[in-house]
Parts: sequence; C-alpha cells; structure tokens
Amino acid sequence: MSKTIEIVVDPRGGATVRTSGFARSACREASRFVEEALGLRTAETLTAEFHQGLQAAPRLEQSN
Repeated sequence: MSKTIEIVVDPRGGATVRTSGFARSACREASRFVEEALGLRTAETLTAEFHQGLQAAPRLEQSN
C-alpha cells in the first residue's frame, strides 16, 4: 500500500489532514510538518491503521 498524506481545505479555510498507508504512530510523524504549518489541531480521529499491530491491554478485574 502506498503512503499518502491528503490535505483538504474547505471553503471556510478549515483544513483536514488524512494519512493512509502508515502503520501505528508513523502517520503522526509523517503529517507533523503539515500540522505545524497549518496551526492548531482542533480534533483527531484515529484510523484502524493506527491501531494495526497493537495488542489489547490486559483487562484487570477485581472481585470482592
């Protein structure tokens, strides 16, 4: 899969940055320069690719 960084600018000047082809936190590192150039991040939605290869944390339960 190729790695892409897509930047969409809406008519009001808002921007959305989408990455694909990056596993785990590599997407954040790859798009950092774009985010820094655009300014303050207002929201972040993590994709399935971000969680790819991560194992679920063990679930702890307590009984009384």
